[in-house]
Amino acid sequence: QVEEDAISLWNWAVTKHMGSVVSDEQRAKLRFVACRLMYLCQGSDPPEGTIRRQILMSMKTGKGWIDIGKADLADRFLEIAMSSIEKLYAKLLKGSDGEADIHVHKADVEKNLFKVLSYQAESAVAQGDFQKAMMCVQRCKDMLMTLPKETYYLSILCYNFGVETYERKKYEQSSFWLSQSYDIGKMDVKYSVGKEMQAKVLRLLATAYFEWDCNLYLDKALKAISLANQENLHPAGLFLKAKILLKSQASDEDVKSATAEFLHHEMSLEFCLNTAKLLLEHGRESVGFDFLKSVAERFESSPDLGRITLLHIEFLLQNKKELLAKQKVEEIIIGHYTGKQLLPEALNRLHIILWDKAAKHYEEKSYSEALHWYSYSASFYTPGQIDQNLAKLQRNIASCYLHLKQGDKAKEAVKEAERCDPDSIFTKFSIYKIAVMERHTEKAVEAVIEMGKLTEKPSQHEDKLRVDKNTGTNLLSLAAQIALENEQEVVAIKALEYLSEHLQDCQQLFAALKCLVRLLLSKVMAENKEESVTYILKNTFSAAHKRLAESFTEEKFTGDMRTLEAHWFRKVAWNLAVQFKGCPEKMRDFFLLSFKLSQFCPSDKAVLLAQKTCLLMAAAVDLEMGRQKEAPSEQTELLTQALQHVQTCKEIWKVLKLTGDFAKDPTDTLLLLYEFEARSKLNDPTLHKLMESVWEKPQLEIKTLEIIASLAMESPARYPLLCKKALKTALNLHRKQSVIDTVKFSKCLNSLINLSLPTGLTGLEACVLQEVWDYFEDALSVISSTDAYPEMEILWLMTRAWNTGIFQYTLGKYKEAEQWCGLGMRFLNHLGSLKKSYE
Repeated sequence: QVEEDAISLWNWAVTKHMGSVVSDEQRAKLRFVACRLMYLCQGSDPPEGTIRRQILMSMKTGKGWIDIGKADLADRFLEIAMSSIEKLYAKLLKGSDGEADIHVHKADVEKNLFKVLSYQAESAVAQGDFQKAMMCVQRCKDMLMTLPKETYYLSILCYNFGVETYERKKYEQSSFWLSQSYDIGKMDVKYSVGKEMQAKVLRLLATAYFEWDCNLYLDKALKAISLANQENLHPAGLFLKAKILLKSQASDEDVKSATAEFLHHEMSLEFCLNTAKLLLEHGRESVGFDFLKSVAERFESSPDLGRITLLHIEFLLQNKKELLAKQKVEEIIIGHYTGKQLLPEALNRLHIILWDKAAKHYEEKSYSEALHWYSYSASFYTPGQIDQNLAKLQRNIASCYLHLKQGDKAKEAVKEAERCDPDSIFTKFSIYKIAVMERHTEKAVEAVIEMGKLTEKPSQHEDKLRVDKNTGTNLLSLAAQIALENEQEVVAIKALEYLSEHLQDCQQLFAALKCLVRLLLSKVMAENKEESVTYILKNTFSAAHKRLAESFTEEKFTGDMRTLEAHWFRKVAWNLAVQFKGCPEKMRDFFLLSFKLSQFCPSDKAVLLAQKTCLLMAAAVDLEMGRQKEAPSEQTELLTQALQHVQTCKEIWKVLKLTGDFAKDPTDTLLLLYEFEARSKLNDPTLHKLMESVWEKPQLEIKTLEIIASLAMESPARYPLLCKKALKTALNLHRKQSVIDTVKFSKCLNSLINLSLPTGLTGLEACVLQEVWDYFEDALSVISSTDAYPEMEILWLMTRAWNTGIFQYTLGKYKEAEQWCGLGMRFLNHLGSLKKSYE
């Protein structure tokens, strides 16, 4: 039952494969299963039919795995097949009757044995086991005496091995297999692969030797190719022989002799031209040119004769023989007008050669020579002919005349180009160049505008000239460059303005914007025009920022490119901000632009420092302008902006402090002062919360506290309690100094007394008077310990205490009056030159 199922599965796989129902791999798997089942159900002594079936199935299964590239899986089944063949042979011998039977049985078995060995060879080659493959093929070769019909198969098999190993660049193995293929092919004429195939094998063998080591195996390569050509003459064989001779540095005579064979046979023009190219590419000029002459004579009546002449011209030019090339071109021109025209394809090729040579001279700035070659091309056009290529040719001619300073001839050529192709952007560009040369600004600007329109909507005929979508913008960029070279800045600015508005390519846009910025800056510095500054701000830098933001979707514009451009614009914006320090509003705007542009740069330490400075400067300017504004709405707007800058700067500063030691950096102080001023003047309810964190700081500087005190009372802010606390804290810090700065101490004390003891108040509480009394006592303590206390401050303290006493006296508070007047008189003793006046 299992055997029947196995056979059914096998047959099903075969029939379904023929109908393309299952793939090669699926069929290999089905065969594998069927074959395994077949062997599982065999007994100890299976009948002959079963063994034959097993041999067939294991062979086919093995071959199936080889065919789908899984040779390692094939080996097991091929070994099983080999074992089964041995079983079959033994079984047949056992039942044989005499020598005749044995001979028949042996021949019967050898057919299968031959196939299994050939499959094993295939598997070995696929797995790179050269020795095993060689051994299997040798056994097959030995069997050809009894199986002559397999000669063809084995020869082709070895050829395939040769091809496979050649493609893997295993030239030694390839040459072995190809030699074997050739030798086997000669063994039996009746069943040979034929002369054509033998020649093909030998050509590949020669190629293998050639590519393996031409110098070492030159003789073998030449012998192989000579044999190939004897077996079956083929253009590829003749060509390969020439290649081998050229590679091996053979003499001109040997090469000439080899190529002479070509002309004795009916070789195609294409083949002859390729041979000529080969000769000339290897520097065999005399042989090559002689060969070309012979080919020209042979194909003299052919309509393709022009191709030979063109090749001759090309190689004359390559070998720097321009005079001879010119003579050939002139011959073609004469022939063109005497009934010997080139075929259209050949004429097009000639134009390409002429233009290419002209372009090379143009690049070398040999404009007269370039003009000469362009003129040759123009000779093939009839007067009045309208052709886009003619328009292009006339534009090129005009460019040559422009360089030669022959304006009238250039204009004449451009007119001709305009007649042929009036709507071409290239024609407009040629008109533009002439306008610039003649310093005709209006005409140049008009041409730029027309070029811009054509850039937006490229015409169809431009596409035929293989103009890509960036050509228009490239020409506008070039137009700006030409204007600059000719010192026509107005024209250059117009071209760049148009570019910056319409360019899609990021790299081109930034190049245009940078150039525009430089030009406008030079104008600003020279003329100091307000509108130029505004233009730079609104148009160029804003356009740069906008495109940087959009550029993340552009694949061609890499992150490195974006960073590079962002750095350039942010640095220029920074420099402009510094330059406009006399104009605070402009300075702030440029600092903010620099900050925005820096956001497209990697956040390294240098960029973070720049961002921090930009925001600090912007906040400082907004605060300064806010102090000068009288309108509350304007002041509020500026203070709000300043606060926003401070908040952003604080976030950056947090990150920046993680990158190093900033102990001496004043940023923390500046941020505190700017935030305090903005919040206090905006009457922000969160101000007290801010100050709570400030009082907790252990390292507040006296100067900072004094500024806070001043700002707390600067209109429209009014926070006397905050001011007082700041002054008290500052006074305490003054006292803790090892050497008290009496000038600063006196000023701080003065402010504190003024704040605590305002003049004209009638109902001062006793606690307030006591507090102020303590300040006077502090002053006396310091004054007593130094001679450096400012005399005018002592006088002020004395007068203030005395007046407070008098004020108490007028209120009938005689005891308090006596105390305060007495306090004032205590300062009298510390007066110097003024003492007598007040005594």
